[in-house]
This record gives sequence, C-alpha cells and structure tokens, in this order.
Amino acid sequence: MKSIMLETPGQLRLQQQEEPPEPGAGEALVRVHRIGVCGTDLHAFRGEQPFFTYPRILGHELGVEVVATGPQEQRLSVGMRCAVEPYFNCGHCPACLRGKPNCCVNLKVFGVHVDGGMRDYVLVPAARLHASTTLSYEQLALIEPLSIGAHAVWRAQLAEGERVLVVGAGPIGLAVTQFAVLAGAQVMVMDISEQRLAFCQRLWPQVSCIDASGDGLTALKQAVGEDLPPVVFDATGNPRSMHAAFSYVGFGGRLIFVGLFQGDVTFHDPDFHRRELTLLSSRNATSSDFLRIMGYLEAGQIDLTPWITHRAALDTVVEAFPHWFDRDSGIVKAVITL
Repeated sequence: MKSIMLETPGQLRLQQQEEPPEPGAGEALVRVHRIGVCGTDLHAFRGEQPFFTYPRILGHELGVEVVATGPQEQRLSVGMRCAVEPYFNCGHCPACLRGKPNCCVNLKVFGVHVDGGMRDYVLVPAARLHASTTLSYEQLALIEPLSIGAHAVWRAQLAEGERVLVVGAGPIGLAVTQFAVLAGAQVMVMDISEQRLAFCQRLWPQVSCIDASGDGLTALKQAVGEDLPPVVFDATGNPRSMHAAFSYVGFGGRLIFVGLFQGDVTFHDPDFHRRELTLLSSRNATSSDFLRIMGYLEAGQIDLTPWITHRAALDTVVEAFPHWFDRDSGIVKAVITL
C-alpha cells in the first residue's frame, strides 16, 4: 500500500509499505478515504512542532471506512463510515482517572507521536472510531479540527451574549468562531490577512472583523473603545500574538490559548493581577466533543462546503504540500483524497 513519510523537516516521500495485519481485540482495520491537512502538519514539515520526532507518517484528520474488526467487536461493523478521534490515551494515569483523557500523561496523538493515517489502510483502536450513516468522508475528516475549536469554547464556558475575540482566522480559529457563534456569543475575529477576514465575513455576516496588520491593540480599541472583550481566544500558535493577547482581555476576563509554540509565554504580573485575568490552555478534544459536532453536522447546523479550498490525490501530495502554505495560496483547508 502507499503512504507518505515525513522523513526530516521539509522532506516528504511517497513510499510503498506492507498492509497492516488483521485487527486484534479492541482494534479495527480501516481504509482511509479523506485526510485533512492542518497547521500541526505544517509545523511538523517546518520542524517547528512540539512533541514531534522524525521520521513520521502524518495524518490525524481522517474520514475512514471500516474493513475489518477485532474479535468480539459489537459496536462497529464492516462498511461503516467513521471519523477517527486521534488521541490515544492510556486510561489509567491521574489525568485519565480524573476524566481528562485529552491531556493523558501518556497520550499518543495519531500522526504526531505515532505514525498516522496518510496511507491506504491503518489499524486504530475501535473505541476511537465514531460512525455516521449520513456524513460524507470529507465531513468526517473535518470533525477533528472542529473538535479543537469546540473543546476550547467549552473550556471558556461562554455565557449567552458574551463578547468574544478570536485571534487568528485559520482553520482552528474558524472552528472556535463557529462554536462561539453557536453558543450565542457576540464574536469578533482578528487577523492580519484581509483574505481570511473576508472569508469569515462571508461565512458569518454577524461577526465583526478586525484587521490587525498594524498594531492589534490599537485596532481592537478602535472597534470597542476601552471596553475590552471579557473572553479572548488565541488560535495562532504565534509567540508574538500570544504575548500580545494578554493586553486584549478586559478586566476580570479569560484568555484561552488554543495554539501552541516551542517556547515560553511571559506576561507582566502586576497587570495580570490588577485585572484578575484567568489564563486557560485547551488541548485536543474528547469523545463528547466529537459526538456533539457530529450531531451539529447531521442536523445541518454547520456547513463545511466553503472550508475545503484545496484537494489533492495521495500520489500528488509530495509536490503539492509545500505550496499549500504559501501566503498567496488562498488556502483555508486542504483535503487529500484516496
């Protein structure tokens, strides 16, 4: 079967490898039909992804078909279309026992810590497959990035009508925006890209867009005056943006970091205390996030059609991948078809 290996930063290779063995107890063999490409893959390609080692098969946003199941599997059957929840937790560490499997001490993320789904067939834990009879493979592949945004919004515990600023209008920022809108928040989106802000405006006419190509705080205050938003999400993974985000939060407010980078985040402690800010991180997602998103999609409350701007077959990925992240590529979301 074919697979794509990221051998070193900047070096992808199309290769042939043996097909996986028959699934054992608690496993399922799936055929991969669609693979979403995200910022994690880009950072890995550039050598900037924390918790990452080479060589590695990428791919953690997957729409798959069950082709075989392990002994005594009762929940899944051959032919089911599924999304893959790519966070493989141990189930017995303190975090898992406290009901936080998304930040398991021994967590293995598919396509990051272990080889992922950028290949024809793969074995996955059966418990990490979520089936739908109505969603397409492309919709199923995009549930994982949506879940990152949904989990961050859940972490923020938004109130109806609360004012929210989302910094960064990439796919994860779009996912945060989507679920903040569904939560009934008054949402603003900040980015340095006119193209991405225009995309947001087309998708959600009720969202206010702020061009931060100059000074972000000045642009924000031009929009809201001195009454800064009580909730700010930073979905950039950019250190300058994350440091600046502390100044965007109103007194008594909450700052949620959805993205991450290799380095330290610092802030001015007296100002942090004076405003009694709450700082939260949001990591991965949970099974309940996946199931909730599938319900939204099945009910037609989220339209993913505009999100997918680039497609490629597996055979062309090595050539196409580096160009997807050019500044003028117009990419929102790329999907690989198999």
